[in-house]
Amino acid sequence: MIPTLEWLPEGVNFLDQTKLPLEETYVLATDYKQVATVIRDMIVRGAPAIGVSGAMGVAIGIDRSTAATIADLTAEVALICDLLASTRPTAVNLFWGINRIRELYNTLAAQPGASIAAIKQAVVAEARRMYDEDIAACKQMGAHGAHLLPKQGTVLTHCNAGALATCGYGTALGVIRAAIEQGHNIDVLADETRPFLQGARLTAWEMMKDNIPTTVICDNMAASLMHAGKLQAIVVGADRIAANGDVANKIGTYGVAILAKEHGIPFYVACPWSTIDLATPNGDAIPIEQRAAIEVTHHGGKQLTPNGVGIENPAFDVTPARYVTAIITERGVLRQPYGEALQGLEAATASAR
Repeated sequence: MIPTLEWLPEGVNFLDQTKLPLEETYVLATDYKQVATVIRDMIVRGAPAIGVSGAMGVAIGIDRSTAATIADLTAEVALICDLLASTRPTAVNLFWGINRIRELYNTLAAQPGASIAAIKQAVVAEARRMYDEDIAACKQMGAHGAHLLPKQGTVLTHCNAGALATCGYGTALGVIRAAIEQGHNIDVLADETRPFLQGARLTAWEMMKDNIPTTVICDNMAASLMHAGKLQAIVVGADRIAANGDVANKIGTYGVAILAKEHGIPFYVACPWSTIDLATPNGDAIPIEQRAAIEVTHHGGKQLTPNGVGIENPAFDVTPARYVTAIITERGVLRQPYGEALQGLEAATASAR
């Protein structure tokens, strides 16, 4: 796959996902403010990719700083982190990525005789390490989840949780890729995912890049296709999973989950552990990003709605845990009750460190 984002000597290079599928162009961010703009404007999107982008934003801010003292740099780091954290509130990976670099910085800065040059080198190395870790996590996720998908059949996905939403390979689409690599004969149905059309524009584009048979459907077609027996499984990504297993994902996911339950179709969620937010008790406590009305009123620069009409544009909805058949992570597959399963796996991982 063409890299979603990449650390270069000149800055952080992002594939401009707002231009896909018709143009494969890049945006080079040479400072942390430009990284923040790239995240806010959805040039890069998808929770895992946002997390690593946030980390790289902090790293490039530190690396390009002209602060002469640790005290001055520490004050600057606070401003850098605050700006990046303000870009998109729902994807918890963003805060995970920012905090991982900030915590490393704080540890290094507190050491006697701390060197600004050494700190810069270390935070850049850590951000680049996170990029590699994300790809490895996606591949491990795919290995854990592939057996859940049918040996032959059609899998529906909503939004884009593929290579474009990560540093490579993908979460939900990574599970599909892994199943196909293991010999499953799978074709994909991609919800168009209004209003930003991540399914129609992005999922279809990257599936075609991998020669995986894919059909785009309007969001309101899913129910009739389920009723007709044309779907065997559903797999989506997530932007945040609360401690009880409630899942925040792209708007429309909740409706798909309800339909899946009604029709007896398994509904899987695939995400890295960095998407799990054990500090948030349930879905009601997850902040939901409200995006600009123009994403609904216009498409391709053309206005579709009457002047002055009211617009609602929440970017995400929350699917209650009871609708989720399984959660697939790089640490393994979890099933209900999710509160116990998530806490148990976190404790097991911590004790193994």
